[in-house]
Amino acid sequence: MNIVLHEPEIPFNTGAIGRTCVATDTALHLIKPYGFELTDKYLKRAGMDYWSKLSLTEYESYDAFLSRRGDLLSPGGKKPRLWFATTKAEQTYADVKFGPDDYIMFGKESAGIPEEILAPNKDACIRIPMWGDIRSLNLSNAVAVILYEALRQQDFAALEKKGALHRLQWEGERKY
Repeated sequence: MNIVLHEPEIPFNTGAIGRTCVATDTALHLIKPYGFELTDKYLKRAGMDYWSKLSLTEYESYDAFLSRRGDLLSPGGKKPRLWFATTKAEQTYADVKFGPDDYIMFGKESAGIPEEILAPNKDACIRIPMWGDIRSLNLSNAVAVILYEALRQQDFAALEKKGALHRLQWEGERKY
């Protein structure tokens, strides 16, 4: 999977998203400009010591992203696909089928993805259902919700399937 952040503004969110990406073996793509420096202490604090393990690609602009990832918007529904997470979408993230190499784009915290990007891509726009007049979820939470649904649809293929206790063993299990 691939997560794309279009002009992220808050370092803590980007750091937390980076940590989620490392935990799920997901690549992170950042489109400039940012509202912070990648050396920002808040970014590193949120990402903790995982930041060095992150598969990270940076782009100078959305156009640069598209030119390097030109196959994403190809006609005929070929994979991988580019999805746009926005509160303005008609379909929810649960209404679509994600592929293992798909890209999911999220916009900046203050404004989301620009409508100039969304308008020609209506069928690829997805949203997280919310109650009432709530504008949106925190960006790092929104990424986690949609990313884990995409991974669930793939039966968490590349992720460890069994948990283990650190010091003890589960009741009824034998240690050999």
